[in-house]
Amino acid sequence: MTPEIKHLQDNIQSVRQTVVQHPLYNRVQSLEDIQKLMQHHVFAVWDFMSLLKALQIHLTCTSLPWRPVGNANTRFLINEIVVGEESDVDEQGQRMSHFELYLKAMQQVGADASAVHALMQAIQTGKSFDQALSESNIPESVKSFLSFTFEVVNSQKPHVIAAVFTFGREDLIPEMFMALVKDLSEKLPNQLAVFKYYLERHIEVDGDHHSHLAIAMTEDLCGNDPLKWAEAERYVIRALESRRALWDGVMAAL
Repeated sequence: MTPEIKHLQDNIQSVRQTVVQHPLYNRVQSLEDIQKLMQHHVFAVWDFMSLLKALQIHLTCTSLPWRPVGNANTRFLINEIVVGEESDVDEQGQRMSHFELYLKAMQQVGADASAVHALMQAIQTGKSFDQALSESNIPESVKSFLSFTFEVVNSQKPHVIAAVFTFGREDLIPEMFMALVKDLSEKLPNQLAVFKYYLERHIEVDGDHHSHLAIAMTEDLCGNDPLKWAEAERYVIRALESRRALWDGVMAAL
């Protein structure tokens, strides 16, 4: 670990703990609570892919004719993460993105996914993200969360996007929540099996292998520039505060 990464991790630790130790995790006790949690959290799973794709656009060639762009090592890092996030496997070994896997889990659990489908449909019909978001029927806490994500994307700063992707959206799921889901899935195997698999897969892939790749990518992009490291840290703190506010919104809905 480089001194810059350790410095960043040390400086975000206090706000990160407010997310990991959020009281929401203790409040979720039933299938109905999980449904409400998923109806909010699905938007974080969806917009995570926009952070990822923004990085791919900045760090690789996505236009024609093709040409080599940037650092080959960084290209490798982001392309490997894209493969895992966009075309992983479900519990039956079928290829799908983590977002599609989450929607599958929502369907099994009986959670309402109509709001996220409506937002995507509005964008697909040609509305701008801002217009689709303002007209959507989703909680204000979710709107604020999404607005911050797209502020990061629209910054056009790869080092900022990478830092938020790496440290503001990394695995923030505490063990006690995993234990709760495991316990509930044993009681309700026909309703929570896919969600349990999603969480386990998320921790296995996103929280381990991908996190190491993402850290290396952030190091490459910030390099030896103290201004980039400072800006990255500011955005990571805001990202963690944004996630905390999203959990506050879920708490209010329970």
